[in-house]
Amino acid sequence: MLTKEGRTGFGFSLRLDATEARHMAEWHAGVRRERPSIEPVLSHPWEIAYVAGEAIPWDVEPMFAGLKWLSG
Repeated sequence: MLTKEGRTGFGFSLRLDATEARHMAEWHAGVRRERPSIEPVLSHPWEIAYVAGEAIPWDVEPMFAGLKWLSG
């Protein structure tokens, strides 16, 4: 997510519905006041870190870590 003010926010969901990811991205960008709660479904390291309030280890997924992001 990219806000009008230029803040970025990231989120993820391991479910078919992207609502969790959108809420996470809004919170991460400062648009949503309350940190969304998620219910882990796969015990994936991203889920475990998020629920524990730790930094998301994005690099545990080699294909994701290899993405090239466009800069604004």
